[in-house]
Amino acid sequence: MSDTAALLPAVETETGPNPQWSVIWLHGLGADGHDFEPIVPQLLERGWPAIRFVFPHAPVRPVTINGGMAMRAWYDILGTEIAMRQDEKGVRESIAQLEALIARENQRGIPDERIILAGFSQGGAIVMAAALRHGKHLGGLMALSTYLPMAEQSSDEQSEASKGLATFMAHGSLDPVVPQALGLMSREKLVALGLDVEWHSYAMPHSVSAQEIADIAAWMGQRFRSG
Repeated sequence: MSDTAALLPAVETETGPNPQWSVIWLHGLGADGHDFEPIVPQLLERGWPAIRFVFPHAPVRPVTINGGMAMRAWYDILGTEIAMRQDEKGVRESIAQLEALIARENQRGIPDERIILAGFSQGGAIVMAAALRHGKHLGGLMALSTYLPMAEQSSDEQSEASKGLATFMAHGSLDPVVPQALGLMSREKLVALGLDVEWHSYAMPHSVSAQEIADIAAWMGQRFRSG
């Protein structure tokens, strides 16, 4: 999957010349790489290094829960109980596609420890699963309104490099799509696996709030200062 021909198309934004950090940010079900592009200017703070934001487009595939309608999705959703009957094959394919994007950032001069993986909903599920298995220490993990897929396999498949990984998790307490209880269960799993999790809850549905964006900016700033 590291072959450049296999790379997913992506929207890219660079905040300055010669980026020193990369943020690979995966969108949610039915959206595309443009979904989170507009929040980049809201995140940036004075003194940050130049950053390359990479917003890949998920492949188009039929989604069972939506009547088999084809849309951009990181994996199939088989029913309303999203943590059950998981599309493990689709999840693993998307992890491999994310690994190819990480490898491209390496080729462009960004080491793993200066790469942050971020994702919302389905995208967050992929970045969490990928970060646990990635063989080198990453710069950070950001999981928004999401849950950990293949949680039962995580202990056996976790890499030593993921232990201690700085992780930002956020969830809406009114989320009807991915219940906050699933997010809390995932947080406990990541903590048990040795990740350094910062948890935030907001009185919102399956969305992103202004306070959340401010908290993300503060957390990212800590990564840039320490890295």
